[in-house]
Amino acid sequence: MPGHTGQELYRKAKTRIPGGTQLLSKRPEMFLPENWPAYYSRAKGAQVWDLDGNMYYDMSYNGIAACILGAADPDVEEAVIAAIKAGSMSTLNAPEEVELADLLCELHPWAEMVRYARCGGEAMAVAVRFARARTGRDRVAFCGYHGWHDWYLAANLADDKALDGHLLSGLEPAGVPRALRGSALPFRYNHPEELEAIVAQHGDELAAVVMEPIRNMEPAPGFLAGIRDICDRAGALLVVDEVSVGWRLLTGGAHLVYGLRPDIAVFAKAISNGYPMAAIIGTADTMQAAQNTFVSSTYWTERIGPAAALATIRKHRRENVALHLRRIGLMVRDGWRVAADRAGLPITIGGLVPMSSFAIQHKEAQAASTLFTQLMLEKGFLATKAFNATFAHQDQVIEEYLQAAEEVFGVVAQALDRGTVCDLLGGPVAHAGFARLN
Repeated sequence: MPGHTGQELYRKAKTRIPGGTQLLSKRPEMFLPENWPAYYSRAKGAQVWDLDGNMYYDMSYNGIAACILGAADPDVEEAVIAAIKAGSMSTLNAPEEVELADLLCELHPWAEMVRYARCGGEAMAVAVRFARARTGRDRVAFCGYHGWHDWYLAANLADDKALDGHLLSGLEPAGVPRALRGSALPFRYNHPEELEAIVAQHGDELAAVVMEPIRNMEPAPGFLAGIRDICDRAGALLVVDEVSVGWRLLTGGAHLVYGLRPDIAVFAKAISNGYPMAAIIGTADTMQAAQNTFVSSTYWTERIGPAAALATIRKHRRENVALHLRRIGLMVRDGWRVAADRAGLPITIGGLVPMSSFAIQHKEAQAASTLFTQLMLEKGFLATKAFNATFAHQDQVIEEYLQAAEEVFGVVAQALDRGTVCDLLGGPVAHAGFARLN
């Protein structure tokens, strides 16, 4: 809107949109309260322009992990424009959905059938519905984050009505029927004994085990195979959530890297490089459960999502994008390590290589991380503790970013030593996000 900076518009947005944004992970308070640009006018590759015409290199979340090729990738844009010109919606079905189903089953030989949605959370809800329909059971064991739907947030309903529990801190269960209490049972990644305990108590009621194949840590030896075995013994379906991780390690999904054979796998985000699209793939026996329940939506039949997914997947495979993401991710991690050592800033580095993050080891870590974001923004970078690599990130930009990061690490380290971090901030300390369960 003319005459509005991002923060001015965001202040207005909070009077019209509950919470200010549609996605928790895009709230400016999560990055740099009162000073984050908040809105973009356009984006291309690894570049983003705010409403005042300032250009930044996105060295943070890159569409919250959706833009795996970079924003407005030309090959994907060409496919989308062609789909729009051909008509994105009709009384008849788009043939691209069959073409995409064939491609997904080619990439995942264990899978035989496919259904679609348009975002990760609803696709996970569809997968859980299928699992419950197929098994005739109600309870679901899970680890990690899987969206906002009732089946999942039911885990945060405690026995005491006056004090709901927070197994994933920050995710409020208000509005979730209390009758669902006990239907979603959490366990931690690399802790199969916790899943065994769930099975021992609820095995004959367990419809599915839902988990990401990998996220913040490598699977312990035998862990994933053990989960598959537990599912088989309990008669529960194994649902792998590839919404965030999928396509980072290879064209297909992380479960293929680790030799894990699920009953259902769910993809979204990077499957279509920023266009709404999600896919639920599975064995024929499992997916036919769709015939015994009801999942249906008009906009699951539009043409743009499948067209974008086909173009994204084909380019991902053709250009060996996963190899590029790993190389860029390692370059950033090594750069953080060197820069922090030179600056005398204690950090630890973690996460999946293409989705790396660092944590400042200090009692004022949150304030120090906010200062890092503020100072990097002044240098022309959207930068946080996390970095999602894209195909659009090239060496020159990474080198410029790491040079700036080294300078900023030095300022942050000095401020921590002097106790002046908050004095240097131009606004409040950033809010912390919800805690994951893996």
